[in-house]
Amino acid sequence: MTITQLYYVLAVAENQNFTKAAEKCFVTQPTLSMQIQKLEDELDVLIFDRSKKPIELTDVGRKIVNQAKNIVNESYRIQDIVDQQKGFIGGEFKLGIISTVMPTLLPMFLNTFIKKHPKVKLKIEELTTEDIIKNLNEGHLDAGIAATPLEFDNIKERPLYYEPFVGYIPNNHRLHKQDKIDAEDLDVDDMLLLEDGHCFRDGILNICKSLKKHEEDTFQLESGSIETLIKLSNEGLGMTLLPYLHTLDLNDKLQTNLKFFNTPSPAREVSLIYHKSELKMQIIDALHKVISGVVRGAIAFQNVKIVSPIPSKKD
Repeated sequence: MTITQLYYVLAVAENQNFTKAAEKCFVTQPTLSMQIQKLEDELDVLIFDRSKKPIELTDVGRKIVNQAKNIVNESYRIQDIVDQQKGFIGGEFKLGIISTVMPTLLPMFLNTFIKKHPKVKLKIEELTTEDIIKNLNEGHLDAGIAATPLEFDNIKERPLYYEPFVGYIPNNHRLHKQDKIDAEDLDVDDMLLLEDGHCFRDGILNICKSLKKHEEDTFQLESGSIETLIKLSNEGLGMTLLPYLHTLDLNDKLQTNLKFFNTPSPAREVSLIYHKSELKMQIIDALHKVISGVVRGAIAFQNVKIVSPIPSKKD
């Protein structure tokens, strides 16, 4: 039994197809099939039911795959131990970021991180929180950046920063003349939100629902992007709440529609999340240091308080 054979088994289990698995492993299909057959012969069991389309795991195959994941991950840890001993911070690192964080956070830290750690090859993808968790569990991501807490037993969370909510209130809205706002001022009936499934939306709903009981169908309009919410708000269709970092690039005209909360301000927690196996910790530590340092300097708020309950596990 070899690590390579187990790696091939995991590839077939994921793709449910020998040809696709071989392509992902950069080997020929006969080579991959032969190695898996050798493993099955050695164990005297069938790992895959090849009569099914797509290919399925047998009952014992499922147990083997679960154990193979642990073995392959532990084999990667050996290289991590060597890298940490040498103080080496480099290699490929796959990072997933949720959509309400990606456009503002990435430009803030990426250039700084690349200059500090030029040997790290970052592969960054915009994903939902649900997909980040799935990919972390399957070993396709090394870490993610998402709104927390999520509270998965096998996922660790390291807070990067606390990002205040800011009201975006056009001049035709009842709250526009106020210098600052409070959570008690919010009315879910004139609130524009992201479409269902976004954890940022859930954070806003939680702020509102902590004050008054409303059913979700009282919301008249939802959108898929924060930029669209701003445009709809400018058309007089309601107010919205923005993450603070999204307000930094607004032009002077739009800035006049921003209303900050009286302190302590409601905020969201944004964290670096990764699997409990803690692979590539030297890169995770480096990312955490750079991102938290850059962003905390940009958020000039004191006594920020998170008032929203646990967000949804979707984004």
